[in-house]
Amino acid sequence: MTRQAVIFGAGNIGRGFIGQLFSESDYRVTFVDVDKDLVAALNRDGSYHLQTVFNEDVRDLRIGPVQAIHGSDLEAVAAAVANADIGATAVGAGALKFIAPGLARGIARRAAQAAPPLNIIICENLKGAAQTTRDLVKAQLDAASHGYLEKAVGFVDTVIGRMVPMPTPEMRAKDVSFIRVEPYKELPVDRQGFRGEIPAITAMTAESNFALFTARKLYIHNCGHALLAYTGYLHGHEYGYEALANPAVHRLLDRGLAESVGGIVAAYGCPRQWLEDHVSDLLKRFANRVLADTIFRLGRDPVRKLHPADRLVGAANLALKTGAVPTHLAWGIAAALRFDPAEDPVAVGVQKQLRDQGFDATLRQITGIDPASDLGKAVANAFTALGNDPRTECPG
Repeated sequence: MTRQAVIFGAGNIGRGFIGQLFSESDYRVTFVDVDKDLVAALNRDGSYHLQTVFNEDVRDLRIGPVQAIHGSDLEAVAAAVANADIGATAVGAGALKFIAPGLARGIARRAAQAAPPLNIIICENLKGAAQTTRDLVKAQLDAASHGYLEKAVGFVDTVIGRMVPMPTPEMRAKDVSFIRVEPYKELPVDRQGFRGEIPAITAMTAESNFALFTARKLYIHNCGHALLAYTGYLHGHEYGYEALANPAVHRLLDRGLAESVGGIVAAYGCPRQWLEDHVSDLLKRFANRVLADTIFRLGRDPVRKLHPADRLVGAANLALKTGAVPTHLAWGIAAALRFDPAEDPVAVGVQKQLRDQGFDATLRQITGIDPASDLGKAVANAFTALGNDPRTECPG
């Protein structure tokens, strides 16, 4: 009997990554989505075109068998969950509350049947996403199903490393289900989240020290993108791969990520070489011209990306554990505060706050950094230097 998978969200990650992994692991995939045209296309074709690209290396795959359900059809959604052997969500953190009712209805059916455990991989860019999803589903269930939910339903955190650009309008007009992705294929997940036997899924590894993989994604991958975006913007670049080819940007990226690696090693005790190998691979992936990731997309919403626990400030705070001030990460933080495209209302708001409240108050409110601290002084010095000349290089 064919094993069944249900994926909430048939977008970039659902279709561009998890659908591929489940299909390659011999599951028949049912997507749940609210895009009527996409749902219709997946049901009409029973498969979709996934293209992996790395510069001149292009490979075309057909992912299937698949089908799709519109998210408003709660009866069909519940049936898919009730009959599933594995599940996933990739809807965006803000949409989790909208899929909770369908998930809950399906889980209630499983509880009534005393069905085997179901594990759901939560592919959302949200800290504690698995617990958040569990709580949202629990709130939709009657008390009689709570015991089953706790014992037999696993909500499993993961970090997504594959880069999947948004399909262009031209791509969508030609084939609404077409998706273009990079070849990278690794899916580390939190071993503690599973209930029952951990399923064998292509490219998935269940990790006991999952916090380390979260730190690696946030403070190397996301940190690297941020350093590339904010320094690349100040140098006038449009695309990430263009910025990477700029020696000045590349130097800051190399040195900032070295500081981040040092912080992760100090905090988690992992092998430095493992992280340095990951950095080397990541920089090659950043050079993928065909993905055409823009500086604007990588840098937009600087307030979120300057949060005290996020990619730049969080990395800098970890790096302080080495006993040295991370001057290159501080430079990246200052560059983020200089990010001012008119198309980004958040960035425009930061510039207004700087004008109205001054540097010290803005730095403290957005980043949590004490302006009088060594890190705060390093950011201030970089901010002043970049104000005089946006292309000034970080000394050292």
